Amino acid sequence: MLDARAQTLLKTLVERYIADGTPVGSRTLSRHSGLDLSPATIRNVMADLEDLGLIASPHTSAGRVPTPRGYRLFVDTLLTVEPLQGEQTRAMQGRLQADEPQRLLSAAASLLSSLSHFAGVVMTPRRASLFRQVEFLRLSERRILLIIVTPEGDVQNRILSTEGDYTPSQLTEAANYINSHFAGLDFESIRKRLQSELATLRDDITALMQKAVEASNRALTEEAEPVVISGEHNLVGVAELSDNMERLRRLFELFDKKTSLVQLLDASSRAQGVQIFIGGESELVPMDQISVVVAPYEADGRIVGTLGVIGPTRMAYERVIPIVDITARLVSSALSHHA
Repeated sequence: MLDARAQTLLKTLVERYIADGTPVGSRTLSRHSGLDLSPATIRNVMADLEDLGLIASPHTSAGRVPTPRGYRLFVDTLLTVEPLQGEQTRAMQGRLQADEPQRLLSAAASLLSSLSHFAGVVMTPRRASLFRQVEFLRLSERRILLIIVTPEGDVQNRILSTEGDYTPSQLTEAANYINSHFAGLDFESIRKRLQSELATLRDDITALMQKAVEASNRALTEEAEPVVISGEHNLVGVAELSDNMERLRRLFELFDKKTSLVQLLDASSRAQGVQIFIGGESELVPMDQISVVVAPYEADGRIVGTLGVIGPTRMAYERVIPIVDITARLVSSALSHHA
């Protein structure tokens, strides 16, 4: 545990570094900390903080900068969050008026980006691979249109290429069988049941039904982007990210591939409230210079996704945290109302 004097100096150092972006020296700390300490005493406390791994001294400067461990202590115990004013919350709510969920989530990513000046990210709800009904429509001798209707009423179309020709009555028979036996089930369950029931079905519709199940599963699971990202170009203007081409390449690889981003957002959906992942302390964040501030959002009391801000470790956490928190609450309210 740090004593009160060391806590005040660490808090001041982190705040000055976030504000100015330059290593913080003892003279700056003396001026801004409000403590009546001699320069020698401040240097001694700084040395202790450095020994604890909370700050570091860049070799080009006499000043110090926070380490990921220092940021973590600051965020967990020293940070004073600025609550948003009522009019700010109402303005945010006005920007999240959307008539359907996908547009709402895109608006949320854009809102997070514009308010934080970094990248806004939203993990979209996983689509359940369920269907309410399917229909087949013969297009030509070996081409069939598969129409899939989801429980929500969304309609997806896929064209199936078949090895043989099917009559309208065969297509109706296959659709009726699927709808009466499998509607409301997920496609993994349907596959298992098909394996056990194939012996009782005619060969000519078995192949068609297998094709329909595979195509329906792809249509419903590949339809939505797993993550909506807005404002990633803002990070190009952040000096500590853009001054190193390898760092910049890794950053945009994160946005491009999205796999590790989904893992990070998915992990954070299992906890309540705002979470902060600081680069260098978590395997989920691939870069020391990146922090991710996230919160889960709900629909009718059930967590369905996560949203947040990706920015440099040198971000104004006291401002970004309430932005993420309020956005998650507003999205939850809008989705529950929509549902």
